[in-house]
Amino acid sequence: MVAAIVLVDTMFYAATAPLLPYYSHHFHLSKSAAGVLAGAYAAGTLIGSIPAGWLAARIGVRKAVLTGLSMMIVASVAFGFARSVGVLDVARFVQGVGGAASWAAGLAWLIARAPNSRRAEMIGTALAAAIAGALLGPVLGTAASQTSPKLVFSLVGVLGVGLCVWTLTEPAPPPSGRHGFGAFRPALRDRQVLTGMWLTTLGALLYGTLGVLVPLRMDHLGASTVAIGGAFLVAAAVAACASPVVGRLSDRRGWQRPVMFGLTASAVCVVLLPLPSSAALLFALVVVADPLFGLSYPPAGAMISHGAESAGLAQGYAFALFNIAWAGGQVVGNAGCAGLAQATTDAVPYVVLSLVCVVTIVTVKRRGPRAQPASQLS
Repeated sequence: MVAAIVLVDTMFYAATAPLLPYYSHHFHLSKSAAGVLAGAYAAGTLIGSIPAGWLAARIGVRKAVLTGLSMMIVASVAFGFARSVGVLDVARFVQGVGGAASWAAGLAWLIARAPNSRRAEMIGTALAAAIAGALLGPVLGTAASQTSPKLVFSLVGVLGVGLCVWTLTEPAPPPSGRHGFGAFRPALRDRQVLTGMWLTTLGALLYGTLGVLVPLRMDHLGASTVAIGGAFLVAAAVAACASPVVGRLSDRRGWQRPVMFGLTASAVCVVLLPLPSSAALLFALVVVADPLFGLSYPPAGAMISHGAESAGLAQGYAFALFNIAWAGGQVVGNAGCAGLAQATTDAVPYVVLSLVCVVTIVTVKRRGPRAQPASQLS
């Protein structure tokens, strides 16, 4: 059920990659305006994350998930019928607020039912479903650009209604209701939590920049909307297969090896992204780079979960921190790096991100938590 929820939410979120050129042509968007549209979802998630954690603790994970799904349904229909870029931005923002609720409550629900020794694997499996949504999102966006956004995004709303019905059938833990906002303080001093949050933020920075600059660059190089969607489709398929494997490896061998490999490979790939002079070469590079950018997500999510648990923080709040970390990176990657690219060149934000990866590798090696199996981090 949780996998289905994050899949549909991410599918709607990821539909904008092939739609950015479509809306750029229809609404005459600048590169910065396209970045704002792409980042509106993450901005909503950033603002809605803490209230989402509070909501899950106070009224229970089921009601919080239903609240998030209801907002997603309204946002998807509004997005499909939008006649201005302002309505598109608002719809994406509302979807992000709803996503914060459904993700935080859904993952907390999952962790309540998951064995402690398989926490990273379960998070990785849920994230694989989210990546599958990212895989289907470009297909959804391509279908919307080739047929009717009204029809396609109304169907997303119908899927949301089905998920609401499913949510009502699953047994849910009672509301914890025992934490106020002051409970975040000890968790935010925990090294596991802080390391996991930064790794999540960095992955989102990489993805956010890729999600705006690559579709516009491929369009400039003459790629069709179908080709742009295909690049993200294939890349997401690889990432979806890798995520639960990385989570399982993190549970059994520790987080450091997959994280360091992912960061090292990302530092190399990100500086190569502005170099291809043909759409075919850029297509191939996206397929390689995209899965590498997300290798840190399963171990980072488990680190946040275990660290928050050690600090006495409810899991709904823990995944609110995960959402904040992701959304902050996504907003800066979508809007900030797009604005920097418009003011300079695409190469500048890519080089900056490569340097950030290198600094993170050095810092985490020296000052990060011990690289023990995630199942022993609680």
